[in-house]
Amino acid sequence: MRQIQADVWETATESPFPGLTTHAYLFRRDRGNVLFYATSIQSELDAMQELGGVSYHFLSHRDEFGVSLSRVRENFGAKLGCHELEKEDCAKYCQPDILFTGREQLLDDVEVVPVPGHSPGSVCFLVTASGKRYLFTGDTIYCAGEGHWRAGYIPGFSTVEDARGMIDSLAVIRGLEPDVVLSSAFSGDTGYQAMSPGDWPGYVDDALAGLRLEIEVA
Repeated sequence: MRQIQADVWETATESPFPGLTTHAYLFRRDRGNVLFYATSIQSELDAMQELGGVSYHFLSHRDEFGVSLSRVRENFGAKLGCHELEKEDCAKYCQPDILFTGREQLLDDVEVVPVPGHSPGSVCFLVTASGKRYLFTGDTIYCAGEGHWRAGYIPGFSTVEDARGMIDSLAVIRGLEPDVVLSSAFSGDTGYQAMSPGDWPGYVDDALAGLRLEIEVA
């Protein structure tokens, strides 16, 4: 793992299948560390133990479900959280303890923001800590490299209705004013990016423009 912020660590890159790269992130806090997304690398779980373990394991959407969820439970006894709409798929690997149902303050420093579109139960997490606002976007929006941002629309898999939901969701997170944005999947050089004041709305608009173009082509 590598430390990327005062209280955030990034796991090693994984490639679940060709063309997709992912990270998970550990948010270290006095009231119990939070792991966002999923990692299947045991050495990274060992490193988390050295950093105080994992008290909560929060998933942004169903693509993060897998055998690694039970490993995190076995290693740390972490409470697992996912959206209510995806609980049955999650339970195939590990029974969730916490179900997200709407926009809510989950912990005193973690807010859940539903963003349906990439999947029915996709959520973002807005974390306020160390004087910063971290936005964990899952696969809803990610940096595609060279300053371009993309929405998590998958041609041939996502429907036009999915895209419409994603447009509404991007409009919601456009106004969140994050200082750092951390996605799960990414296709550029890194899965996270620090924001200068005023940057974020333009990046979201970039992703929206690309999404609307893909809908037209479809």
